[in-house]
Amino acid sequence: MKVHFIGAGPGAADLITLRGRDLIAASPVCLYAGSLVPEEILSHAPEGAKVIDTAPLHLDEIIAEMVEAQKEGKDVARVHSGDPSLYGAIAEQMRRLDELGIEYTITPGVPAFAAAAATLGTELTLPNVSQTIILTRTAMQATAMPNNEDLVTLGKSGGTLAIHLSVRNLRKVTADLIPHYGEDCPVAVVYRASWPDEQIIKGTLADIQEKVRASKITRTALIIVGRVLEAKDYPDSALYHADHVHVLRPKRKETDG
Repeated sequence: MKVHFIGAGPGAADLITLRGRDLIAASPVCLYAGSLVPEEILSHAPEGAKVIDTAPLHLDEIIAEMVEAQKEGKDVARVHSGDPSLYGAIAEQMRRLDELGIEYTITPGVPAFAAAAATLGTELTLPNVSQTIILTRTAMQATAMPNNEDLVTLGKSGGTLAIHLSVRNLRKVTADLIPHYGEDCPVAVVYRASWPDEQIIKGTLADIQEKVRASKITRTALIIVGRVLEAKDYPDSALYHADHVHVLRPKRKETDG
């Protein structure tokens, strides 16, 4: 018996990996995050599977379901949204499973920031613009941010920021970042990336707060900040430059005309 932690992807049902889909199909028990995992994902569960929405459950209750499955010798598909390594709360579950001697696997999923970049039609790393992506969040009522992980500190890098779980904290986000990025720095807020009701709000650090307030979006949105969002004048990547030589594209011998 094993517990399979599975990243279901950002929302669109067909963005789950083949491995994730097949593990769900082979697991008699399926525990899923109800508000964030689309119902279509659950259709892969085998007929007669025990399917449980964990949204109203606390950690002890979730682990109890896994223990019950272990007693019955049934694999568990533990389905999380996005990629479970990012704000997935799987570490605390794995710690309990380690204590109980229950084996588990982890299957990655498409993260929300990748889906947001796709829907924006944007590459998040551009030559001479930004070669760094910082995935972070801000402290509100949830876990406090460790030392030196606040936006004032992270913003000094000038890299592309993907800020999770913070759309209700835009006032502080913009105040902390304007000194480093400037009021004219482009921002995109992507609500429920890849879902049917996906929304995109574009603006700058100066006006994005008012635009989001007018949209009445208060949750399930990712904030992307950086010059890559509107960059036009940047050099081509060296990777595909005609003069760039590497092991798979060695220097060509000159031939006489």
